[in-house]
Amino acid sequence: MIAEIRSGAVLGIDGFAVTVEIDLAAGLPSFTIVGLPNAAVRESRERVTSAIKNNGFKLPQKRITVNLAPADVRKEGAAFDLPIAVGILAASGQIAGAISTRSIILGELALDGRLKQVKGVLPIALHARDRGCGRILVPEANGAEAAVVKGIEVAPCADLREALRVLDGGAPRPVENPGASKRAETRRFDLDYGQIVGQAAAKRAMQIAAAGGHHVIMVGPPGSGKTMLAKRLPTILPPLGEEEALENAKIASVAGNGNGAALSFERPFRAPHHSASDAGLVGGGRGASPGEITIAHNGVLFLDELTEFKRNVLECLRQPLEEGRIVIARASASFGYPARFQLVAAMNPCPCGYAGTAGQPCRCTPLSIRRYLAKISGPLIDRIALHVPVKPVDPRDFEGESRCPETSSETMRREVLGAVDMQRERFRDRPGVARNADMPAFDLESPGCMEAEARELLSAAQRRLLFSARSRRNIIQVARTIADLDASKKIAARHLAEAVQYRAPRFLEGS
Repeated sequence: MIAEIRSGAVLGIDGFAVTVEIDLAAGLPSFTIVGLPNAAVRESRERVTSAIKNNGFKLPQKRITVNLAPADVRKEGAAFDLPIAVGILAASGQIAGAISTRSIILGELALDGRLKQVKGVLPIALHARDRGCGRILVPEANGAEAAVVKGIEVAPCADLREALRVLDGGAPRPVENPGASKRAETRRFDLDYGQIVGQAAAKRAMQIAAAGGHHVIMVGPPGSGKTMLAKRLPTILPPLGEEEALENAKIASVAGNGNGAALSFERPFRAPHHSASDAGLVGGGRGASPGEITIAHNGVLFLDELTEFKRNVLECLRQPLEEGRIVIARASASFGYPARFQLVAAMNPCPCGYAGTAGQPCRCTPLSIRRYLAKISGPLIDRIALHVPVKPVDPRDFEGESRCPETSSETMRREVLGAVDMQRERFRDRPGVARNADMPAFDLESPGCMEAEARELLSAAQRRLLFSARSRRNIIQVARTIADLDASKKIAARHLAEAVQYRAPRFLEGS
């Protein structure tokens, strides 16, 4: 007898349908799983066998063949345990009635029949809803995650017996949809830019970066506040939109970082250690899993001590920085992951950290400084719009009140949100363009985008400083953001002059 159960899996960050077919045939007892299963799927034989027996059912003493269709796509993970167990019980007549083809079933089985949390539930639920499926059965721990998807009934189950009761027509336990209750407007942060003493110029650069989505690199001696500046960037970023939050939730679900809670409207902030491998940073490895740049999608990727990362790891960032996407190619398939992150990097100007610092002698030779800075390639630096020098804090800044209300995160964020509103209005008819950092070149050079004096200043700066075409584009994008913060419809000369100073090459020469 043959039974068919509807299930699902994930390819990249998108779900796809999997049909679990179970055939019971006469012959010597065996249990075979086909359809390109990986080791975790093949091991479901032992989990399913124990769960069936420990819940008072019998494992059929027949040749059991399980096919996971489509057979030409590799299946990974333990989420097929529950559909396989249900299919065996249905094929052997131990449960009454046919399983509805409008029900999607997912879940990993413990040996006693309890259901454990699995990855990728959210993208599978989205795919199931789009295909017209009416219900999805998931482990209890995945209930809140699946409930984010509107238009499909979610049945969270604690164990195999509860799943069978629901499939037999029993009412599923209710699950609250928390997605509508957790909004970014209620967010609170323990960190605040007002806690940082001095560094007004660096705070201004971080505000520009937050308003336009620009990449930043900070260069300065140890203890000057580079890490503090970077970690407070999320406090002034605009919240995620509904679609962005859903996309980030899909990524977290696939990566196994979902906490089973609501949609989060906070932009992600990732800070991998400098020992990270290329697979850990951009994705890949066993199963072509998403990397840090994908988990940081629509958010911030902070690379502290940039020169301590391996050069081959950093070079992997060049394409994602430009395209906002990473494609991991394997012999069997290619996996595409979104990676539109905002890079914030920090580094010292030399090996000892004190080159160019007044009152602190540098112990490095010119050759060692050149070798140190050569760890960061020119093409990578050219993709970073804001080059920010961070000087040591003046001791006089510690005297008196250290908290500066005029540079608090709340004040800076209000100005950022005003600039973001101008950008949303500007790009409302431009799909795929949300921030000034995404502006295409033909928009930047269009007539009327800047005043004549600003255009003359740009040409003079390019002739003198020999900017590349990409640097020219970055300068105009940054100037546009500065104008937005100034509530100006056109880029003025003062906006462009401020943007040019963030591209001066001396900032990365330790002088």
